[in-house]
Amino acid sequence: MQTIQQRNKTDIQKHLCGDFRLILNKVVEKNLITEREYNNLKSINKEDVEGHVVELVDKIMNKGEKCCQGFLNLLQTDKDVETTYPELKDLQLNDTCLLPKPTKACSADNDDNEVEEQYQLNSQPVGLCLIINNENFTDGTKRSGTNKDAESLAEVFSWLGFRVLMCTDQTQDQMDQVLKYLRAPIHGDAFVCCILSHGKQGVVLGIDRKPLSIKQITRTFKATDKSALTGKPKLFLIQACQGKQIQHGVLLKDLEDDDSPSPFIPEEADVLVAIATVEDYAAIRHKIDGSWFIQSVCQQLKEGCQRHEDITTILQRVNDEVSQKEASSKPGAKKQMPEVRFTLRKRLVLYLP
Repeated sequence: MQTIQQRNKTDIQKHLCGDFRLILNKVVEKNLITEREYNNLKSINKEDVEGHVVELVDKIMNKGEKCCQGFLNLLQTDKDVETTYPELKDLQLNDTCLLPKPTKACSADNDDNEVEEQYQLNSQPVGLCLIINNENFTDGTKRSGTNKDAESLAEVFSWLGFRVLMCTDQTQDQMDQVLKYLRAPIHGDAFVCCILSHGKQGVVLGIDRKPLSIKQITRTFKATDKSALTGKPKLFLIQACQGKQIQHGVLLKDLEDDDSPSPFIPEEADVLVAIATVEDYAAIRHKIDGSWFIQSVCQQLKEGCQRHEDITTILQRVNDEVSQKEASSKPGAKKQMPEVRFTLRKRLVLYLP
């Protein structure tokens, strides 16, 4: 983290000179410096604004990794900082995620039964996250805003310890080939596949507008005697329309075997598929800010993983958050409802091992 700050030190100092008082107030609010250090920095004599900024950045860097992490996080996430210093967006501050690392819950209440009921994610990296990001289609159309989704997914799954592989502008055949290629190698203890594209009922489209069925995508990774992913969780996050219909809102009203484990598992076990919308309906994507679904997934993962929540709980929050959004000035006129279905046999909690 300090290496990132050191590499960008000169540029950071240059941009922060625009409003030194703001950044000084922000770092003391975040407890990155003490009140005494704040007063000393504020009252430096015989220094111009640049000199004050240099002193501040040097002090932050000398405080160690945790303080540097908090400072870089402030530069990237604070709305006032973003508005005042827009040039910071162009700096390479995101080589590694700035979020606090989620860790395994450790408690006297955790027993062997809980461990057995949870997928064990002990490999490093945890697994592979494949992102297929289709933006430019051969018919000349463009899915504006999809790069925002791809970047958000890459950030959050890198933070969670996954190796991220990004494939852009894939035809139907190219999507099929990359999926088949990735089913054989050992990728770790989990696999995540994110597909951002146009779609129709039950399918996603390549940039050539040819369909690839979601069922075929998931069954590419079904359990076999030879698959390295057999018995391991496989997540599929799909941002694509499933039809052209517009979903409307409805006003809510008051509403009144054998215990021995088998050594075999079904070949389609351990799969979770989360799709931006239920079938027949369109999914909503902002041309700049990205899609409702993917942005909610990323935000809820950031928050839920720190609380050690399992993936189904997190995606239930996504369903609720997206369902409350309105895409029209008329309430209830244009809504979206994601869908999650799974054959997971255990709790899936994403954390760094």
